[in-house]
Amino acid sequence: MAVYQIVEIGDPVLREKAKPVKEVTPHILKLLDNMADTMYAAKGVGLAAPQIGVSKRVIVVDVGEGLVELINPEIVEASGQAVDTEGCLSVPGMIGEVARADKLIVKGLNRQGKEVVYQAKGFMARALQHEIDHLEGIIFVDKASNLRKAE
Repeated sequence: MAVYQIVEIGDPVLREKAKPVKEVTPHILKLLDNMADTMYAAKGVGLAAPQIGVSKRVIVVDVGEGLVELINPEIVEASGQAVDTEGCLSVPGMIGEVARADKLIVKGLNRQGKEVVYQAKGFMARALQHEIDHLEGIIFVDKASNLRKAE
């Protein structure tokens, strides 16, 4: 178990397009484990590898329905729209309203290197989009309106 320091806004790694994972190696498995430990320790619902300074296309999400680990995630389909308040572990103390698709189909690889497909809606769809944005160098403040300090 390892808990990493979360990289904050201003660090250039957060603005890079993360590199695809070519194969699931023991290093990637350890990265997934450490990302989950870091996310839970920070009381977050999602974490992307760039948020711990690793420019790889790896995310973990847990909105209370169990841990989802995705390597090279891609949004296959998005529909509907909802606006809700978001925050980010890399932008501590700030929240804002972000419009996102309400329903998603996301595909990626699991820790066994097998392709998996998730259908998500609501909060889970929002969390997946937020983390996948990190892999593109996009931070929620880029899309947020009514940006303000969290109370």
